[in-house]
Amino acid sequence: MNAPRVSVSAIEQALRDALAPESLQVIDESHLHAGHAGAASGGHYRVLIRSARFAGSSRIARHRLVYDALAGLIPLGIHALAIEADAA
Repeated sequence: MNAPRVSVSAIEQALRDALAPESLQVIDESHLHAGHAGAASGGHYRVLIRSARFAGSSRIARHRLVYDALAGLIPLGIHALAIEADAA
């Protein structure tokens, strides 16, 4: 059975709407985790994002903003996120 996965475009749109990034790349890395126990519960994604909204924020705060932006999508098939978030 294939794990539920959220589309890259849905993730990109949610991040654009919430964080108005200057640059954004979302990479579906699910194929790298085939056979991993968590792979059955959703996709694995890498998010590279640069936004002025991160200015003055700690790494943890930047990651929280990304997770908050994706809160509605996580239960739909995001199992793991690798986040690289920088201020513009």
